[in-house]
Amino acid sequence: MNVSVLIATANRADQLADTLASLSGLRTVGATELIVVDNNSTDATRDVVAAAADRFPFPVRYVFEAEQGKYAAMNTGIRAARGAILASTDDDARFEIDWLERAVDGLERYECDFVGGRVLPLWSGPKPDWLSDRNSLYTKVIALLDHGDEAMEFGRGRISWPLGVNVAYRRSVFDRIGLFDNRLGRKLGTLRNQSQREWHLRARAAGVRGFYLPDMVVHHVVTVDRLDKQYFRRWQYWHGISRALLYAQAGYDIEEPELENPPHAGEREIGGVPVHLLKKAAVSARSYAWRTLRGDRAIALEHELWLCFFAGVARQRWKDRAPIPNAADRQPSARSVCAGSTAAARRAG
Repeated sequence: MNVSVLIATANRADQLADTLASLSGLRTVGATELIVVDNNSTDATRDVVAAAADRFPFPVRYVFEAEQGKYAAMNTGIRAARGAILASTDDDARFEIDWLERAVDGLERYECDFVGGRVLPLWSGPKPDWLSDRNSLYTKVIALLDHGDEAMEFGRGRISWPLGVNVAYRRSVFDRIGLFDNRLGRKLGTLRNQSQREWHLRARAAGVRGFYLPDMVVHHVVTVDRLDKQYFRRWQYWHGISRALLYAQAGYDIEEPELENPPHAGEREIGGVPVHLLKKAAVSARSYAWRTLRGDRAIALEHELWLCFFAGVARQRWKDRAPIPNAADRQPSARSVCAGSTAAARRAG
């Protein structure tokens, strides 16, 4: 096999069926296979894959992975794949017909180890008016990416890494760097989200290079349940937890892990939290209160979401500093933590 397309999925049979239908229309490059890794689903996922396989233009394989976590499933898919190129996507994506062609061409043209491209939205409902186009914060939460019309190297000049819904790797790079760290990725009941970033940071340190390709396009379905402020608060809270875990593991800057020379390295901590983040939290609380009073809802929400991020960081750093016996995986809900942050902001105002 020249190309293996990998999808990890869990209890999203309806979405998966539409994604497989879109994949079946791709133009292929050499021998191609599709591997769907079922991450312990209890719905009709297996039946959906079997039905699609009967009419697919290239081989489809169903693989089961019982260990919970998207990146446990991805690692299983990588081990099972036969292709020299591994193209990764999600179970809620739609594809341009030349997606694989663009990926393979980019790997050859730039003589690099991975490529990724644009991730554009397919809105399942009206875009809320509180989502501000002037700020890119929301693109992280609903997994969108657009670095413009020019090819450029990932991880340099503040260009963030590709998203797991639209990235292709040379198989050989995993032999050099290793697989993904499932502890940092999404699992049932959490929104941890740093497995992809940690792998790419580890890869960059080993000299691995990858490029953003503007014409390698995937459309990501944005479901209605994600167009909700509470989902955004919860995501940002878990984002803070994830960044704190990454900080504890390798010392990366909590807000900007891509920085190769973090300006706050070695800074004093209070309760495990770097002092500059505590100062920023105080400023954000005041700004949130002021913008709320003025009725600037979009800007107020940006400050509120950053406070949710900070709450996750603070909670995880305190936990790492003083572990709670017999409660290693227990976390307070984003609702309770962010409500506390919001109340504190109002008192500050």
